[in-house]
Amino acid sequence: MRLWACRVGAGAVHPLAWVNVRLGVLDIGSNTVHLLVVDAHRGGHPAPMSSTKSVLRLAERIEADGRLAADAATELVEAIGEFTRIASTSGCEQVMAFATSAVRDATNSDDVLTEVLTKTGVQIGVLSGRDEARLTSLAVRRWYGWSAGRILALDIGGGSLEMSNGVDEEPDVALSVPLGAGRLTRDWLPGDPPDRRRISVLRDWLDAELKPVAAELRAPGRPDLAVGSSKTFRSLARLTGAAPSSAGPRVRRQLTASGLRQLIAFISRMTRADRADLEGVNAERAGQLVAGALVAEAAMRALNLDTLDICPWALREGVILRRLDSDVFDDELPGPQSANSDQN
Repeated sequence: MRLWACRVGAGAVHPLAWVNVRLGVLDIGSNTVHLLVVDAHRGGHPAPMSSTKSVLRLAERIEADGRLAADAATELVEAIGEFTRIASTSGCEQVMAFATSAVRDATNSDDVLTEVLTKTGVQIGVLSGRDEARLTSLAVRRWYGWSAGRILALDIGGGSLEMSNGVDEEPDVALSVPLGAGRLTRDWLPGDPPDRRRISVLRDWLDAELKPVAAELRAPGRPDLAVGSSKTFRSLARLTGAAPSSAGPRVRRQLTASGLRQLIAFISRMTRADRADLEGVNAERAGQLVAGALVAEAAMRALNLDTLDICPWALREGVILRRLDSDVFDDELPGPQSANSDQN
């Protein structure tokens, strides 16, 4: 697994021993493009300094032939250019730019990546689904520590669902399946509110899709702790009674299977606009909330989980932590990377 970083500004690149450095993490996800600026050093807790995002919903803008729509690609280039300028003015020494499912799966991903590089100078590393799961697992492990024992981790994105199970920082098994909230909303639940019959059919389909995946995930051993990370799980937990974000990241939050079932019965009858008015739901994710809840429900059912702890760290933190573990920043950018290679 390799992480991609481009130098910003004229400052020297420091070894990551105990020197504090300012890093930018540019996450091109299926829903948003998100720049997180952190101050960090090896062995320390990354301290967020600023967070900027643009909602592009790339997962919902894949055309029938599998291509990312031309207007979506244009907006992506513009957002990356703007965020790179923000990173430079914020004093970032390097920006780590990576993309996940929406770019990875687009049939014109290589063309899009080339356009980004030509117009912005930013080379985007495309993470495989398995590496998404591994990096998220690393973040979850670092948050809970060794005392948590074997951890089973779930992360619902816009395009895919990542899962891992392990006792070490490198999990025993790391899986990714194309069951993201944005993808399923586009393919299964276009109505507003969603059609109840389609919800029922989607539930059955998810059960069939996740049965063999769950067996593979459980094979290394029964978890001591089951964890959900990502904005989707945080929103679902908040809607079922967990503490608000204002209470801070260290407050324990949980999502229960029974609470999730009750929530689905409630939100599946609501329009997108009504869901956007719920506390803890971002307007840009309101349309995907039902699909995300159905994926969470199906995963918990397939894995026989009654409760998930909610972890505030996820993929972005895993990218930061893996970078801090390296000896030095690379002085050279890697060569061109095909987005459609090593996807699993």
